[in-house]
Amino acid sequence: MFIEERHQEILRILSEKGRISNTDIQEIFQISYDSAKRDLRLLEEQGLLKRTHGGAIPARQIGGNVIRNLSPHERVKEVKENYLAIAKKAVNAIGENDVVYITNASVGFLMAQNIGDVPCTVVTNSIAIAEELRKRDNVTVILAGGEMQPNGCFYDSFALSLISRLRFDKCFITSACVSAGFGLSIQKSRSIDLTNTVINNSKTVYGLYPVEKIGFDSIISICPAEKLDYLITDADASEDDLTQLEELSIKIMVAE
Repeated sequence: MFIEERHQEILRILSEKGRISNTDIQEIFQISYDSAKRDLRLLEEQGLLKRTHGGAIPARQIGGNVIRNLSPHERVKEVKENYLAIAKKAVNAIGENDVVYITNASVGFLMAQNIGDVPCTVVTNSIAIAEELRKRDNVTVILAGGEMQPNGCFYDSFALSLISRLRFDKCFITSACVSAGFGLSIQKSRSIDLTNTVINNSKTVYGLYPVEKIGFDSIISICPAEKLDYLITDADASEDDLTQLEELSIKIMVAE
């Protein structure tokens, strides 16, 4: 097989599975580890993929993958295991009697499903997350409501007014992408004001970002990356991307 044919097959596998490892390439094409790494480097230089720790994921367009108007509960069906690992790592950071904000994204719903027995107060702008937490005797739930969007979440002035009156020990947030240069970014502007208010009203800010979101830029910047105190990610994240974020004094937590 010519190298060009191998590269096309690597891209096909990436498109089909969403990721590929150096070990996969070695085994499939019977080549050395150094050759597998070189293949990924060459493809990255052409803008056809992004290398990660031990492999690669598809290159991402500026707009990213626009999620339909699904609730966090409905989106969980599309979430990968690394999202669950990040959610479990995040709930372990919730302390006794903490007041926390949990993102309305699917990783936030996974946090709600896996929250422990520690007594705490959770603020959310998602009906699906509030309903999940309603079953927990140890959790006091505050729902930031207003005019509901098709995804069962609230972003308007009513929700913002309530959030602005609250103070959080910790907030757990995410967005479409995060990078050292462009910061936290997103496709649509509807949640920018709410997210910034949550961040500004929190003692400690946790960013929940799987490898698919790190080192990329979406359309609109929410805030600089250094607004994060901690970034929780998975073991596949690129060491180069994480080093750039660490240089902004962000502490990295890896979910195994």
